Amino acid sequence: MKILHTADWHLGKRLDRFSRLEEQILVMEEIIGIADEENIDLVIVAGDLFDNFNPGVEATELLYKTLKRLSQNGKRPVIAISGNHDSPNLIDAPDPLARECGIILIGHPKAEVIPFETEHFKILNSREGFIELAIQNINFPVRVLHTPYANEIRLKGYFGENKEEEINKVLSQMWKNLADEFCDEQGINLLTAHLYMNKRGAEILEEPEGEKPIKIGNADLIYSDAIPEQIQYTALGHLHSFQNIGTSEKPVVYSSSPLCYSFSEAGQTKYVSIMEAFPGKNISFEKKALKNGRTLVRKSFTSVEDTVRWLNENPNTFIELTLESETFLTADERKMIYQSHSGIVHLIPKIKNSEITGQEHYEINLNQDIGVLFKDYFKSKNGGQEANEELMDLFNEILNA
Repeated sequence: MKILHTADWHLGKRLDRFSRLEEQILVMEEIIGIADEENIDLVIVAGDLFDNFNPGVEATELLYKTLKRLSQNGKRPVIAISGNHDSPNLIDAPDPLARECGIILIGHPKAEVIPFETEHFKILNSREGFIELAIQNINFPVRVLHTPYANEIRLKGYFGENKEEEINKVLSQMWKNLADEFCDEQGINLLTAHLYMNKRGAEILEEPEGEKPIKIGNADLIYSDAIPEQIQYTALGHLHSFQNIGTSEKPVVYSSSPLCYSFSEAGQTKYVSIMEAFPGKNISFEKKALKNGRTLVRKSFTSVEDTVRWLNENPNTFIELTLESETFLTADERKMIYQSHSGIVHLIPKIKNSEITGQEHYEINLNQDIGVLFKDYFKSKNGGQEANEELMDLFNEILNA
C-alpha cells in the first residue's frame, strides 16, 4: 500500500503583514493532486493544521475542503492530529461529520477514536492512542499509534506531575504496550505524533524561527529510542524542514511544512513523504518536492540601484532586505525600493562603520542651538556619520510642531 505523510500546514498563517492564503490554496491543491496521481491509500497529517487556536473562516473552510478532497469523499482514509498551534477541541469538533467523509480527526493525546466504517474502510480496533484500520483492496490491517501535541497542563493531566522526568518513560511504555498488543508482522505498523523528537545524544535540531517552541531546555524533548521496535515508520510534525532522524530501515520523518513560513526557512525545498509499505518488511519512502508558494529570500546590497535591479528581476519572492550604505536612505530612495517590489517584508538599513581615530573629549555647551546639539548627538551615535538634510528637515518639523 502507499501512504502520504504531510504536516505543519499552518493554514491562516501570515508573514508579517502578508497573507499566505492564496499560496496555501495552491499548495493544498498540489498535495491533493499528488495523492491522486500516486494512488495513495492512506493520508496522515501530523499536526499544526491551523496557525492559531482561533483560525479565520477562510482557513477553516480550506482545511475542511482539503481533507474532504484528500479522502475522496470517504474512499481514502485521512488521519489528522492536532499540533501545538491547534486547539484540540476545535480539531475534535467536526468529528461526527468528518467520519462520514472518511476523515479521522484526533485532537487530544490518549484519545480513543469512536469506531466507524464507510463503504471503503472500517476501524477494526480502537484504544487510547491507537486505531487499526481495514482498507478495501488492502489484504492486511493498518495499525496507527497516535499522539497529538499536549501542552504542559495537559501533559501533567495525561502523564503525571513529574513531566520533566516521566514523559519519555510514560510515552515509551504507552507506545510499547499498544505495539505489543496489536502490532505483529501481519500488518502495517505506524506511529504519528506532533512532538519535538530527536536521537539521544544527537545535535539539537533548531525549531523554526517564529514557531511556538515546544522544547524548553530538555523538558519536552522526546528521544526516538522510545519508539517501539514494531513500528515501521514514524510520521512526525513540528519541525519545518524535511529530515529523517531515524534510520533507512526504521524512518522517523519530519515531512516539512508545505510552504516556507519564516526567513529561517529561506531557500528550503518543501516536501511530502510518500511511503510504500508491506507487512513484516522495511518501509521505503521518498520525498516529493512541492512547487507552489513564493520563495523567501534574505538579500544584502550596498547600493540602491543594485537593489532595485534585483527586485525587478525577482518578483515572485518575499524578501528580507538589508541595504548597507554610507548615508541613511532618503524618503525618495525608500519609495523607489518599495515601488519596485510587492513582497518586501523587512527593509533593514545599515550604515557602514566609519573609523574614528583620535576621539576627542570635550564638554558639551548646552547653550548651543538645539539643531547643532542634535547633529553632534547623531554623529556620536552613528560612527561619525553626519545627519543628512532630509533628517534635519524632519527634526525641525518635529521641533516646530
